[in-house]
Amino acid sequence: MPAPLADPGQGERPALRLEGRTALVTGGGSGIGRAICEVFAAEGAAVIPVDVRGERARETAQLVGDAGGRATPLTADVSDEESVDSMAAAALESHERIDILVNNAAVCEGDDILEFDGDVWDLNLRVDLKSVYLCSRALLPRMLDRGRGAIVNVSSVNGLTGLGEEAYSAAKAGMISLTCNMAIRYGDRGVRVNALCPGTIVTPIWMEQQEKDPGLFERLVKWYPIPRLGTPEDVARAALFFASDDAAWVTGQTLCVDGGLMAGLYGMARELTVKDPDQTGG
Repeated sequence: MPAPLADPGQGERPALRLEGRTALVTGGGSGIGRAICEVFAAEGAAVIPVDVRGERARETAQLVGDAGGRATPLTADVSDEESVDSMAAAALESHERIDILVNNAAVCEGDDILEFDGDVWDLNLRVDLKSVYLCSRALLPRMLDRGRGAIVNVSSVNGLTGLGEEAYSAAKAGMISLTCNMAIRYGDRGVRVNALCPGTIVTPIWMEQQEKDPGLFERLVKWYPIPRLGTPEDVARAALFFASDDAAWVTGQTLCVDGGLMAGLYGMARELTVKDPDQTGG
């Protein structure tokens, strides 16, 4: 479990940025969601990992607990209204309030609209976008009553530019729009809403792809100005910023956690760079 950020030169324990707060994280059973739970717990938050697979949520809670944190796992299908309402009721019964909501749950299926059917389209939009609406609607009223809260939506660089995977990408673009609209609507009532757009993050899903195609990561790294792929903790640290008081005057923003990918076509630029013939042997 990641340790809280150190305070150089001080002998006392550094202040925990989420001390006394409760954070609910959808898709908290693995990958980015699990890392967010671990980082938030290390910063003092009580965390509620939510996953459609209950055993994965319990595994996250066990990891958090073993590291000295507090976690309450819940099982829910965040694309289903009844399931979300039951999950929210259980979360509020056990913790009284939710200070931070991280909408992270996602699926990514289908590539090329001529190759997948409407069920695949609907699945992506339900899990990746409708879930943000359902979970926010269920938990936002308590935040508004208290005049304080932070919502972090985990979108994707796919929501910012054309990278294929059209259903997933459309849902992630919709999440960014929803983030902006929620931010401007509820900012004067104390609730901040921001979005993260990760690039390629080494999660179990990507590891499965790497096993099928051993050269995949090597090819992907070439497109990143910072020459490595991201880790779940890279995203978790950015989520921590948005969730904490460090971002007290930040709302409606979209932050790319992508090693510079969206800053420009660096891979193309390198390919187009004219090389010195003396160095290339030409």
